[in-house]
Amino acid sequence: MKLIKAEKIETNKYQLEIAIEAEEFEAAVEKAYRKAVKNIVMPGFRKGKAPRKVVEKAYGEGVFYEDAVNALYPTAYNDAVKEAGIKPVDRAEVEMSDVDKNGFTFTATVTVQPEVAVKDYKGINAVKYMAEVTDKEVDAELQQLRERAGRIVPVEGRVSQMGDTAVIDFEGFCDGVAFEGGKAENFPLQLGSGQFIPGFEEQVAGREIGQEFDVEVTFPENYGEESLAGKPALFKCKLNELKTKELPDLDDELAKDMSDFSTLDELKADIKTKLQERKDKDAQDDVENRLIDAVIANMEAEVPECMYEHRIDQSVREFEYRLQSQGLNLNDYLKYTGSDLETFRKTFAAQAEKQVKIRLALEKIVELEGIQATEEEIEAEYAKLAENYGMKVEQVKKAVSPEEVGEDLAVNKAIDLVRDSAVITEGPAPVQE
Repeated sequence: MKLIKAEKIETNKYQLEIAIEAEEFEAAVEKAYRKAVKNIVMPGFRKGKAPRKVVEKAYGEGVFYEDAVNALYPTAYNDAVKEAGIKPVDRAEVEMSDVDKNGFTFTATVTVQPEVAVKDYKGINAVKYMAEVTDKEVDAELQQLRERAGRIVPVEGRVSQMGDTAVIDFEGFCDGVAFEGGKAENFPLQLGSGQFIPGFEEQVAGREIGQEFDVEVTFPENYGEESLAGKPALFKCKLNELKTKELPDLDDELAKDMSDFSTLDELKADIKTKLQERKDKDAQDDVENRLIDAVIANMEAEVPECMYEHRIDQSVREFEYRLQSQGLNLNDYLKYTGSDLETFRKTFAAQAEKQVKIRLALEKIVELEGIQATEEEIEAEYAKLAENYGMKVEQVKKAVSPEEVGEDLAVNKAIDLVRDSAVITEGPAPVQE
């Protein structure tokens, strides 16, 4: 490979002219012939034994050129990129010259990572907003414990009320016609859960066991089933059974049953400690995020749009993987939510822009500060990744290069540098209105 020219033709765009010379091309053609000849049958020769010149005479001199070009291109392009000292962020647009025995040339027009300037990333002033745990928050945690320890008991001698679980039969009608999916028997509906159409659960409240009654509602305009969206409906219902959750007393017995503590006071103290640890971590995360925001604000770069689009692509793929783990797929999800792919992608736009800018700014700090990851740190990170994904270290090394691991570690060190050099003062958390 010979890099003839590497020229910046516009902002964030380079054009490379690359030559594959005769000797290198001939070696690739010979290799392509040896790979293909195994399946070639020529008169007078056993399968796989036809000489190259015979095959070329029969099918043309360039019969193996395409395979040779395809084999040479990736390495030639990557080597040229390294020699030019550029960092592509998108696929190259390639134009190939005529190919003959003397080789070929090609031009690759490629969008590259932008030039970045970042300043004042050390000594940033920031306030860490500290918050104290309130008795109300501790009480809320205790109430959740009571809810988890509660037991479902039948209700007798009163009408249904919000909070109960009503076991009902129902059948829905729209314009006097029963619709698909609108019928069930002995369905357990917790009143107040918001599980059903707005207004439905409220009309089930106040009923007696065994009572038959009608519920009139209107489907929301954005209801998933278009044929029902915005239309009034009548549900014929019957209350078969009524249940409620009976909560235990808030005392030492609850503490013993639901924790490793012997008394309620000990449990409260532990809950308060853990809530405070959580608040302190949230405060630290918040101040670090605001420090990074300050770094971005001090960054100058003309970021190619394709970098944002690629980050959105990655976010969509990650979301789709999560759906697949739940037995769903993206198309069904979009249909269910009444959305489309273009609209869905836009939901990731702001996040993608910030993530790209953060990475660019931190990579520039890595460059300015000469930050590097040591071999020991890289090996330790491989071991950590292997443990997290339940893989062997060698498998992780095949999937992720040491360069990639080292770059990520260096970026994390840049974050540490910004945080450790910042001037952080503590203050009360802003009052939430």
